[in-house]
Amino acid sequence: MTDSLPEKPIHTPAPKDAPPKTGVKIDAPSPASQPFEKGRISGVDVIKNHLKHLPSKSGVYRMYGIDGDLLYVGKAKSLKNRVANYAKLGGHTQRIARMISLTRSMEFVVTESETEALLLEASLIKKLKPRFNILLRDDKSFPYILIRRDHDAPQILKHRGAKKTKGEYFGPFASGYAVNETLDILQKAFLLRTCSDSVYEGRSRACMQHQIKRCSAPCVDIISKKDYNDLADQAAQFLNGKVNTLQEDMAKEMEAASQDMEFEKAAILRDRIRALAAVRASQSINPANLNEADIFGIETKAGQTCVQAFFFRAGQNWGATAYYPRHDVDDTPEEILAAFLVQFYDNRPVPRLILTSVELDQAKFIAEALELRTDYKVYIHKPSRGEKLGFVKQAHTNAREALARKLAQTQSQGKILSAVQKVFDLDEPPKRIEVYDNSHIQGSNAVGGMIVANSEGFDKSSYRKFNIKDTEIEPGDDYGMMREVMRRRFARLKKEAAGRETKPDTWPDLVLIDGGLGQLSAVIEAIGEVGFGPNDLNLIAIAKGPDRNAGREQFFRPNRAPFQLPINDPALYYLQRLRDEAHRWAIGAHRAKRSADIVKNPLDEIGGIGPSRKKALLHHFGSAKGVSNAKLKDLEGVDGVSAALAQKIYDYFQN
Repeated sequence: MTDSLPEKPIHTPAPKDAPPKTGVKIDAPSPASQPFEKGRISGVDVIKNHLKHLPSKSGVYRMYGIDGDLLYVGKAKSLKNRVANYAKLGGHTQRIARMISLTRSMEFVVTESETEALLLEASLIKKLKPRFNILLRDDKSFPYILIRRDHDAPQILKHRGAKKTKGEYFGPFASGYAVNETLDILQKAFLLRTCSDSVYEGRSRACMQHQIKRCSAPCVDIISKKDYNDLADQAAQFLNGKVNTLQEDMAKEMEAASQDMEFEKAAILRDRIRALAAVRASQSINPANLNEADIFGIETKAGQTCVQAFFFRAGQNWGATAYYPRHDVDDTPEEILAAFLVQFYDNRPVPRLILTSVELDQAKFIAEALELRTDYKVYIHKPSRGEKLGFVKQAHTNAREALARKLAQTQSQGKILSAVQKVFDLDEPPKRIEVYDNSHIQGSNAVGGMIVANSEGFDKSSYRKFNIKDTEIEPGDDYGMMREVMRRRFARLKKEAAGRETKPDTWPDLVLIDGGLGQLSAVIEAIGEVGFGPNDLNLIAIAKGPDRNAGREQFFRPNRAPFQLPINDPALYYLQRLRDEAHRWAIGAHRAKRSADIVKNPLDEIGGIGPSRKKALLHHFGSAKGVSNAKLKDLEGVDGVSAALAQKIYDYFQN
């Protein structure tokens, strides 16, 4: 794998945002590292200058623009031959020709093989998001189902992230919805608890989950620990795909219980068998000969692409999800899907079988690269007949329908942004709209929120939260909070724009503030402190009408009279949606912060008390309140608490 490659120092200056890389780096003169006049050095000249020093070895190359922006990351079986293609005049697509013309420096990493170069390329593309690469934009981790085994009563729950908890992990599932749906069935079939350990330990009688037959209530010993663990084992058996065996065993057990006149037990088993049958019947596809596979269908239209993915594990359909990779209009479906797959599996488990709706020229090569991350053989191919072809056709149909919905939504979004352009006299439809709001309760747990909208809708990956840090702001001072949020946001934007010829992608074309003239004045003051004038940004404040969505909102702009929009204006409805989304986001951030403060232990605020001493104090006194009421002598009697620390704890609570 690429992580095992040796690293050697490089003397050629690298852009500040470049991350550490694996492989052997090549020293080469960089024209862009020296002062030059605009237009004196072309991209072809830069590439030719590097070409003289390149070996005919496999590796990864990166192309940078005049501002140090990463333009492109590519891999090559022979760096010298691949880069030589860029030095030729003519024969390039419009996208490649523009990329070459913008190139002002290059960096290279030699790898031991072309497969390692492919993996390193995918990793760098995902981290650095180059402008001219095909890019997988949705990089969320997939959810799993976890059966915890670090408790005498195993808990079943949804899990994301690192697998640190002791237990059995099943997945990945395509979405949180797919996990929740499966968990719902599993609760009915196996009656496993989903409650936290603290809730479990605090129960004195069975909860509502037991009353509605979704938990066997091990917390109050309605079921023995042995029988409960047997249920957990059966749930794991089901998730491992051994459904037929499990149902047969349960049917035999039900029949035996009936013959022994244990009708209540037989009825419980009957209900569980029905629940298992329901989950099997709910599968949109029931594969007969497909145990572990990922299926990808791709559809391209009007310069946009949808990749639909189906996940099969343990012979079950574990959900589907759609992706919309960023690419150039000249890229073919085969090129897009090939680049997509390598990035997709950069940090995800690889199945043994990958089925695609198009034939990939590099299928064998990609499979070999993915095998470096596994200990088994990986197959990638396009089926031509049989059951597998039916699965691929369904994935392709879903991709086509999802893309049609996406294009319709984008077209509608384009019209509404044109309406916003007209309302606010903008030069062009806004590509990035930022909306700001604050949330607090009498000044406590104050949080500022920023949401972002673009031509594709809400860009939730760009949402931001701002914990209000200025202790001099009076509680409830909305203007002071807004000033702090705007100072921080636009000081960062100023830094990102420094030394550039073009505006960064994070530059907002329209800034909406939830508030009236007072909030707008506070924003103008704040951005002025970091070097922006009121005319450098399109600032709009939207003040609520008598009723939140009554259509009587007033709009404020710098040096202009306030105005209202007609109640049936589509732009008004859109702006209301933006404001309400910012309000929802800010309130959610505030509630999360408030909830964290509620469960915060006062012992955490005392210096010198780490996890071990905190645990000893809580065990000795039962709670933080018990510690607060303890006498100095009693504090000194706790293991690990010195006389000085005991005095410190005592003084903290007395004061």
